[in-house]
This record gives sequence, C-alpha cells and structure tokens, in this order.
Amino acid sequence: MVAVPFVHTMQSEEASEWQAELQSALPEYRVCSPGSLSKAEAQAVKVAIVANPEPSELDRFPSLVWVQSLWAGVERLVTSLRDTVGIVRLVDPVLANTMAEGVLAHVLYLHRRMPEYRAQQQEGIWRPLRQPTASERTIALLGIGELGRSCADLLVRCGFRVIGWSRSPSDMEGFECHSGKNALPVVLENADIIVVLLPLTDETFGLIDARMLAKCRRGASLINVARGPIVHTSALLNALDDGQIAHAILDVFEVEPLPRTSPLWTHRAVSVMPHVAAPTSQRSASLIAARNIRAYFERHEMPTSVDRSIGY
Repeated sequence: MVAVPFVHTMQSEEASEWQAELQSALPEYRVCSPGSLSKAEAQAVKVAIVANPEPSELDRFPSLVWVQSLWAGVERLVTSLRDTVGIVRLVDPVLANTMAEGVLAHVLYLHRRMPEYRAQQQEGIWRPLRQPTASERTIALLGIGELGRSCADLLVRCGFRVIGWSRSPSDMEGFECHSGKNALPVVLENADIIVVLLPLTDETFGLIDARMLAKCRRGASLINVARGPIVHTSALLNALDDGQIAHAILDVFEVEPLPRTSPLWTHRAVSVMPHVAAPTSQRSASLIAARNIRAYFERHEMPTSVDRSIGY
C-alpha cells in the first residue's frame, strides 16, 4: 500500500480529525504521520499532504515530487520548500463560497453602520443614521482570483457596486476590473469599503501602506481576510486615529494568535476576528486531495502547481 504522509503543525485533536477524514477519502492508500515511516518508506515517498508544515520536515523525503496543501495560502512553502518539489494549493468551491459568505457578512456590518450604532449604544444614544442603499456603496475587491470572483458574484447579487483590482489584467463579467500598480490608487479612492483578498507575495507584502491608505476615500472602511502583512499595521492605526479610515475588520495578522499586547484589541475602530473568514471544510478538502492524488498515481496526471515566480 502506497504511503502518503500527512505533515502539519496542528494540535493533536485537530490533526486526528483531519487524518481520519483523509484516510476515509483515500482508503486504498496509507495516510500516515511522517514518524511512522521506515527509512526505506520515507525515501520512496512521492506525494505528501501538508498543512502549514515545517518545511524542514519534508527534507526526509528525497524522492518527493509534489505536496498537496490543505490551505489556499502557500506562501511559506513557496519561500522555503526546495524548488524541485511542486506545490498544489487547495482550490475548493466550498472554500470560495464560505469566503464569499464571510465577506458579505463583514460588508453588511459596515454597510448597515453597525460600528456606529455600537458606539451609540455604549453612550446611551438613540439616533437613527441615514442608511444608503446597497447600490450607493462601492466595494473594492483587491484580488479577483477564485475567492475574489465568488465574493464579487455574491455582492453584485445583493445590489452593491463592485470594482476589482488584480496584479495582472483580468476580464470579469458583472463588475469593473482594474489591474497594475498604477490603477490601485484609482480603485482605492473610489471605494467605500475595501476588501483585501490578495495572496501574500513579495509584491503584496506591505502593499497597503501609509501612501496607499492616504489614497483611500476619507472615511472608507477596510476588511482584510487575506494575510496580515499585506496591510501595514502602524500605518493603518494612524489612518484610523485621524479618521482617514473609519473602521477596519481584521481577520488576519502579522503574528497569529494576535498578541494580547497589540493595540488592535482595544482600538475603538477595529473589529478583531481570529482568522475565521473561510474555515476549510475537512470533508471537501479531503475529497479534492484524494482526487488529485489518485490522478497522479493512477493516470500520471500532475495537478496544477503554484507558479513560484509570482507566488501563487
């Protein structure tokens, strides 16, 4: 029976649940921990399933051809795993739908002025606020890959005006698209709510800095459900303090869990979420991993790998 190691940094209970689900989806293979493999078995490994592993743990598999990630984000593997190993990120319609649902929830929270009503409640103030219609709100999606497209489709169906931005040109139906660094300030200055959905790469690291935040429409709000380092934290705090950004909903951070000493916890204009915008479905992800692994071993079909030159 072919061994497929499951390499991860999960807590034991979560890891056991994942391994059971993966084994159920791949009954003809042995999904196992790396430590259970003999030296000869480890040397024969061609494919591994990974979830944010320590890249050095994969060094014991000299014949490794590719890894199947259970997460959509693979930036750590891109920068640390040896170049000869292909990286297959999770592309899951269930994950895309979950992300769209999460983004819509955050957009509606801001659209319906909930942070302002929350502040009024704390002061004992009863004051109805003017409520724009969805069509009067412009939502900018930074990143219009599979996740961004799902978010755009749902937001458009709810009546919002959506504009998208990506690194390279992209032709999408149903909403306006822009691309390239020169177009980013134009997108920012036209948005009421900005949603960050970009992968973390050398080009996106620190992309939303003081300069870009200054380009935003004054009083706009920011949602980051991508990766923490894309948004410069101190620049964001300054923008929040002076009212350039009205509110920030942050689901991801440079350091996770967010340290108790972080000023983001107590800032009046920040909503902190513990990286829960799009939880991965164990069942769906396991079935996708199983399909890719079977295609490789049974039909010698290599799934689409990450382009390391761009980071996704």
